[in-house]
Amino acid sequence: MRIEVSRDVFRLAQVFTISRGSRTEAKVLTVRISDGGVMGWGECVPYARYDETLESVTAEIEALPEVFTRASLYDLLPAGAARNAVDCALWDLEAKQAGKRVWELAGLAAPGPEITAYTLSLDTPEKMQAQAALHAYRPLLKIKLGTPDDMPRLEAVRAGAPDAQIIIDANEGWSAEVYADLAPHLVRLGVSLVEQPLPAGEDDALIGMDRPVPVCADESCHDRSSLPKLKGKYDVVNIKLDKTGGLTEALALRDAALAEGYDVMVGCMVGSSLAMAPATLVAQGARVVDLDGPLLLAEDREDALIFDAAGVHPPTARLWG
Repeated sequence: MRIEVSRDVFRLAQVFTISRGSRTEAKVLTVRISDGGVMGWGECVPYARYDETLESVTAEIEALPEVFTRASLYDLLPAGAARNAVDCALWDLEAKQAGKRVWELAGLAAPGPEITAYTLSLDTPEKMQAQAALHAYRPLLKIKLGTPDDMPRLEAVRAGAPDAQIIIDANEGWSAEVYADLAPHLVRLGVSLVEQPLPAGEDDALIGMDRPVPVCADESCHDRSSLPKLKGKYDVVNIKLDKTGGLTEALALRDAALAEGYDVMVGCMVGSSLAMAPATLVAQGARVVDLDGPLLLAEDREDALIFDAAGVHPPTARLWG
C-alpha cells in the first residue's frame, strides 16, 4: 500500500466562533491509500483541544508500517484524527476493490437522508438573533454558547426562530452553578438537548444534578472506553469520527452506547463533505444528527453531499464509499 497525506484548506462562509475561539477557514488532512491501482481516501480535522496539530497527525500517519489492515490499525494508532482518516480511507479502498458500497461491507441497511442541525456560532445576542431569523426555516438549530452571559443569547435565538427545534453546545464553557441556573430556562425556551455543559474533567458535578433537558457527552466521550465514566452524568453521547478514530470504532461505539441505554448524537468537526460521508452511515436513526460542516463552508469537494429539505443524503460512490 502507498499512503499520501496532504493538507487542504476550505474557506468558511463566515467567521465561526465557539467558546474557545474563532476561525475563518477549515484546515484538514486528506489521506489517500493506493493498492493495486485502486485509491481510497479519507479526511480528518486535527483538533487542538486534544493536543492534535496538522504536523503531529501527519507524523502519526507517516509512521505507519508499509503493510497493515483495518483490523490491525486499531492497535497501531490511538483513537483520534490520524486513525480516523486512515480508517475511512481503508473502508473506501475496500469498497472500490470489492465493487460494493461501504454499508454492504459493514452489513448495514442502505442509508437514507437524515435531518441535520445547522450551527449558529457564538456572537452578540443581536447578531445571533439575526442569524436565527435567517435560518428559521431549518427544522433544527444548534447554538454555540459557553459563557457566563448566555441567557440573552438564548432568548434572542428563540425570538429569531420561534418554531425551530433548538439544541445547545456549551463546549465545556459553563460551571455547575451556571448550568443549574440556566436549566429551568432551557425548558422554558424549548431547548431539546444540551451538549457538554461542564468541562470534561469536572463533569462529576452532573451526578445527582437535575437534568430537565437531556445532557449529551461530547468532549467526555471519545470511544467505547469512555462509556463507564459517563454513568449518572449523561443521557446522550455525541459520536464524532475524529474522536473515535474512524468509522469502525464509531459503529462499535454506537452499538455499545445504545446497548447501555444512551441515546446517540452524531456530530462533526468543521470539515468537507469527505469528512461527513462516513458519518452519514453512523447517523442512521440517531436521536440528533449534526453533520452540517459543509454548510458552513464557502467551498467544498467535488461530488459534495446533497443537503435538502429531507436532510443530509449519503454520499455517492464518486465521493466516498
